[in-house]
Amino acid sequence: MRDTKFQDARVFTLRIRHQWLMSKSEANFVYPKNVRFQCTRCTLCCGDTETRSRHILILRKEAETISETTCKTIKAFAHQTRGHEPYVYEMRKNGNGKCVFLEGDACSIYSSRPLICRYYPFELKSQESGKCEFSFTTECQGLASGDVLKESYFKALFRIARERLG
Repeated sequence: MRDTKFQDARVFTLRIRHQWLMSKSEANFVYPKNVRFQCTRCTLCCGDTETRSRHILILRKEAETISETTCKTIKAFAHQTRGHEPYVYEMRKNGNGKCVFLEGDACSIYSSRPLICRYYPFELKSQESGKCEFSFTTECQGLASGDVLKESYFKALFRIARERLG
């Protein structure tokens, strides 16, 4: 599996149409073999860097869930965005260019975090063959840490995408 350079490591599956993904079975994807990953809580993925502006895109249902969980209006933590369907919101950032829900090195909405956050450092793309392909960015410090990820890890990610986009 080749390593991929993302234009924006937070933009997930914009190339995959909702109907197309929903038609795929769990067995219809390829994933990187022998990849190790464990989050090191470096928070690189949670905001802008010197060379990259992050766009933490949010589905409507995710924004509603975050709103219910935090007792904040959607407008308090996100703004509407266009051209990134099925995503309709983008997470606001604090003065340091980090996600408004980042507190130190922890996500205050971890249990209800957006799909993009759950997927990082991976991305799901469609291949010409009709299969889905998981690729990843090498900017993540958690790669090469932890255990080798098994197929079951990627199956779970695939299921989450289908549930959220369904």
